[in-house]
Amino acid sequence: MKLLDKDFLLENEMAKTLFHDYAEKMPIIDYHCHLSPQAIYENKNYPNISRIWLNEGTYGDHYKWRLMRANGVSEDLITGDGDEYQKFLAWADTIEHAYGNPLYEWTHLELRRFFGIDEPLTVKSAPQIWEKANQLLATDDFKPRNLIKNSNVKLVATTDDPASDLHYHKLLQDEEAESGFKTVPAMRPDKLMQIDKPGFGEYLQTLAKAAGVTINSFQDLAKALRQRFKFFKDMGSRLSDHSLPSYHFVELSEAELDQILTKAADGATLTERERDGYTTALLEVLMKLNNEFDWVMQFHINSLRDANKPMYEKLGPDTGFDSMGTQPDIVDGIQKLMTKMSAEGVVPKMIFYSLNPNDWMELATLMQSFQGQTKQRIQLGAAWWFNDTAEGMDEQLRVFAQQSLLPNFVGMLTDSRSFLSYPRHEYFRRVLCNFFGRLVAQGRVPDDAEILGKVVQNIAYNNAHEYFGFFD
Repeated sequence: MKLLDKDFLLENEMAKTLFHDYAEKMPIIDYHCHLSPQAIYENKNYPNISRIWLNEGTYGDHYKWRLMRANGVSEDLITGDGDEYQKFLAWADTIEHAYGNPLYEWTHLELRRFFGIDEPLTVKSAPQIWEKANQLLATDDFKPRNLIKNSNVKLVATTDDPASDLHYHKLLQDEEAESGFKTVPAMRPDKLMQIDKPGFGEYLQTLAKAAGVTINSFQDLAKALRQRFKFFKDMGSRLSDHSLPSYHFVELSEAELDQILTKAADGATLTERERDGYTTALLEVLMKLNNEFDWVMQFHINSLRDANKPMYEKLGPDTGFDSMGTQPDIVDGIQKLMTKMSAEGVVPKMIFYSLNPNDWMELATLMQSFQGQTKQRIQLGAAWWFNDTAEGMDEQLRVFAQQSLLPNFVGMLTDSRSFLSYPRHEYFRRVLCNFFGRLVAQGRVPDDAEILGKVVQNIAYNNAHEYFGFFD
């Protein structure tokens, strides 16, 4: 088989039929990404392929940066101010050593689908690819909005701080008919969750000003959040996202929570019990609000952030120094939280992603204890980050199918900062169709392309359309 030919990842005739006749041309709802609303609105051409691929301001591709470091590339050609053509050559040299890594396949999918370039990227081919790609990047078709629209994307949900004024979302709403797709915010309260980080007190003041609520107590904080939920919903939001690298369930009194909030606002050091108690109380408030506003609440759990502290201090977060978390009892804490919220009848629609695949079976079986009211109310999220490989996707599908109802799955997301990442949906759809093709070959599901075709179309697009309610 040739590199990335039309049937790559498709191992039998049913898999090929399901992909080419049913899944391939379905639209996309990109319900979780890190694209910049400002970049979407300003809609400027990128000056060269290095800028759109490797680093555009703070929106760099740390997937690529990690591989470049592994290939011995100097930091000035990764996150630094080195020559952009030399950065591209360094990436070409890196990709020549990336066989078996999904970035090898994603890189070449993007070259083919966007630029019509079929030859492998190597140091030798890099000069010609640089010239052709840069010529195309200067055209209207390669402006951000057209890259989204021409990828058959119907909706983009960005990640936004609750204190944001959503200025660019307002502007994009006014131009929605012209752009051809919706752009909506999704609330991501990282700064509020990170109570022990420097600057927490200043952030509380920022949030208070945005909400028009003076925050002197934990109840004031809950009131401020409710105001922001209303504002975000009026702006089209239907989901939130929560990073939970580690977690233990700890219940504290309201008086204790008020004291913790005051300590943190003053910059005092908190104990582990105080941090966990605050996080638990905040998650309870957020679950209630997600349920009240009929949002989907996403949890990204068990990651190890900023493992290389000297490089974190030099370059900041999201620069390629994260790894899989190993907290063995994190799902136990989530179970206790879910049990309490279930007793109060306020469990929202939820999606759980874990960076540690050892958690997947625990999460998949736990979620089945809290289903009801809505079809697949709780979901095991798509294979996330370092698991975002053909094998990782296949394993996530297997666990979901064996422990719940895979045909109800809301499918893939890009989780990306790049406007060229949409071929990841194609990649996922190929893995999905091959998964069902293999079940057919084993005699485990009906050998009926029409029935299975509807299933893969639902997972590719229809389920997300129904579950999130973005177009209601």
